[in-house]
Amino acid sequence: MSTKCQLTGRKRSRGRTYAIRGIAKKKKGIGLKVTGKTKRDFIPNTRQKRFWLPEEKRFIRLNVSSSAMRTINKHGISAIVRKMKAQGTLAK
Repeated sequence: MSTKCQLTGRKRSRGRTYAIRGIAKKKKGIGLKVTGKTKRDFIPNTRQKRFWLPEEKRFIRLNVSSSAMRTINKHGISAIVRKMKAQGTLAK
């Protein structure tokens, strides 16, 4: 299953996590020093979800993030599907 949201387009991105040592200058120390960097992935919170389309009387399965589910609840699945079909991101 892909980790890309079909509605918002969010996908996996790369970054780093830093290991830090020392006491901050704000706390009267000599400052924070980076002692190591490790690569990591920022993965969106996606789920494969079935939505009922009342016009077509069938279910559709979408891979959507949790923020996209809130958008669907706000605008309605019918409006979202019409928009996705117009953009060509959803098969007809």
